[in-house]
Amino acid sequence: MTRRRVAAIDCGTNSIRLLVADLDPSGLRDVVRRMEIVRLGQGVDRTGLLAPEAIERTRLALASYTEQIRELGVHAVRMVATSATRDAGNREDFRAMVVATLGVEPEVISGEEEAALSFSGALSGLPDAEPPVLVVDIGGGSTEVVLGSGTGELTALSSDIGCVRLTERHLTDDPPTPDQVGAAEADIREAIERIRQAVPVQQVRTFIGVAGSVTTVAALALDLAAYDATRIHGSRIPVGRVRSVTSGLLTMTWERRAGLPAMHPGRVDVIGGGALVLRVLMDALEIDEVLVSEHDILDGIALTLRQ
Repeated sequence: MTRRRVAAIDCGTNSIRLLVADLDPSGLRDVVRRMEIVRLGQGVDRTGLLAPEAIERTRLALASYTEQIRELGVHAVRMVATSATRDAGNREDFRAMVVATLGVEPEVISGEEEAALSFSGALSGLPDAEPPVLVVDIGGGSTEVVLGSGTGELTALSSDIGCVRLTERHLTDDPPTPDQVGAAEADIREAIERIRQAVPVQQVRTFIGVAGSVTTVAALALDLAAYDATRIHGSRIPVGRVRSVTSGLLTMTWERRAGLPAMHPGRVDVIGGGALVLRVLMDALEIDEVLVSEHDILDGIALTLRQ
């Protein structure tokens, strides 16, 4: 296989991200990574529909990505859409917008396929992780967990406990009340029971966390003065630090969270929900530390463009 320039787009509940990379037999070499917070899933949990203004925010970001893809001479493009689009009754409006803007059909993938792509992307950046490996991808609308034994076989489950969904459903005050936090935690624990039934989590040797909620918690746990992907990737965050960061986030006002170093403006209102998912998962599964990966579903999508 010769070098091939590919573009992967991941459109989730909270953000839309672009990776342009050169792909060859040795793997991926980044050309550009971009992220825009578009909150496509605004109100989907309540209405079952994508809001017109959310689709328009996504269109504007996608138009900018499309221009850069053309300028960089990309050979192949794949775009996937995840939780918010799976759940929306008007996803045809979204599909038509993407085709008109990007010229490529968006693939609305299942939670299980989302989990598998997250797993392959995470492991591409952490090849020495000791199996069995559990990869946890905390998104805006859902959380995917996938267990890989090292033999190539994967067991996965997708649950509707993403940071945007939990915030809109429960964490409505600023800061959220203890009762609101308790209600969100009850939702997470209910999802964990379903995970236990479907995924043999007791086998886990390495627990890997991916996506913005996890990397932001890691940045805060490491006391970084600014977001630094090179320091976050491969870091190991003990459960005690996850607990303390989560507790802090859930008792801060919006203004205090916004002023934290390394906090992306688009995550300020939902980071408490994402951190809570991570903390409750680690406590329930008796996990001592999370190994943080900056590589995730976006890398997994790009790797499927080998052929």
